[in-house]
Amino acid sequence: MALSILLVDDEIEVREALGQSLEIAGYPVILAGSFIEAADHISPGFNGVVLSDVRMPGKDGFALLERCKQVDKDLPVTLITGEGDVPMAVRAMEAGAHNFLEKPVSSERLLEVISRACSLRETVLENRSLKARLAAKDAATQLVIGQSEATQNLRRQLRVVANAGSDALITGETGVGKELAARVIHALTGGNAPFVAVNCGMLTEGLTQAVLFGDASRKGAFARADGGTLFLDEIGAMPFSQQVNLLRILEERSIEDRFGRPQKLDIRVLAASHENLPELAADGRFRHDLFFRLDIARINIPPLRERPEDIGVLFEHFLQETGGHLPDAFQLSGLLAKTWRGNMRELKNHAARLAMGLAEGGSAPETGLAEALEQMETHLIKQALQKHSGRIAEVCAALELPRKTLYDKMKRLGIDPAAFR
Repeated sequence: MALSILLVDDEIEVREALGQSLEIAGYPVILAGSFIEAADHISPGFNGVVLSDVRMPGKDGFALLERCKQVDKDLPVTLITGEGDVPMAVRAMEAGAHNFLEKPVSSERLLEVISRACSLRETVLENRSLKARLAAKDAATQLVIGQSEATQNLRRQLRVVANAGSDALITGETGVGKELAARVIHALTGGNAPFVAVNCGMLTEGLTQAVLFGDASRKGAFARADGGTLFLDEIGAMPFSQQVNLLRILEERSIEDRFGRPQKLDIRVLAASHENLPELAADGRFRHDLFFRLDIARINIPPLRERPEDIGVLFEHFLQETGGHLPDAFQLSGLLAKTWRGNMRELKNHAARLAMGLAEGGSAPETGLAEALEQMETHLIKQALQKHSGRIAEVCAALELPRKTLYDKMKRLGIDPAAFR
């Protein structure tokens, strides 16, 4: 669901004008006219970001920033003022502000800053959710959801690569969950170590050196991931001229610090691509030697259309994550009829829209009643088997079926209960 913007300004005209700009851009906005009003909305895990005026009667924006950091140190707060100057901006950044804006601020600049803050907040909240779900169970079992043969094989591969401690190349279409697979590997081998993700598709030639390898003013991703995992997403899009530097670091496992001194790295590198890297190499857009260096272990994540038996379980899981539930007239056959070209990302977005009332559930395709009922039976039985870890007595009780009837149905539908134990 969209993150909220907590907008705090004691001037009602300014508050309403900024709020209108944000609402037009699609953000839910919470308006507050003072520190006291705003503080009521701040809580650990607040599903949004804060935009606050600095100068207000009573406690000002800096006091609100301090309160936000006390409640949730990772909550992005952008301060805005009509009397901005360099010392005030420096003070804001030192106090932990995400950004500092001076009135009058253009809608374009405002939305740019808010978009960055929301992206940062989404990443923090997703990481916290992952850590919470990892608390009690094996990461592969807890995070890679589904009971299809392809999904079970994927979990096995993730465990093997994690135990081997090697670098790996993760392939698959857009939206299949390549970063999730990387996080599972990382969690299986010490989730408290750093996990640093870089989208190489966002890097220009000028940015690559600073972002990956660092410069005089900041550490690069390799140095920040030391002792943990570096995830290089969309590696095929990395500028060709910078690929030789990446190859050298992968081979030497060493990088220069900002003083030019060599720094040994204890790091696992996981790369991902939706593109065919051998084809890119053949076309001269990706280095052959870099491909072979990355391709130590390869994990290919199958698209959703190749594991349709997972769709119902995944959809219900995504619904529960957003606080939704299956409608009474829900038709699983409608979900199974879709191709899901965006894979799990598209399925998750569909679940979010349904939870917000912006989409219908599974609309029934033009198919026979017998086929639709069979699909629903398959979904319900697999769902019960997964929930009760394949314990037949509990599944029979949940579905209110005699044991023989359940076994007959599982045989007819090709369901192996042992796969759920």
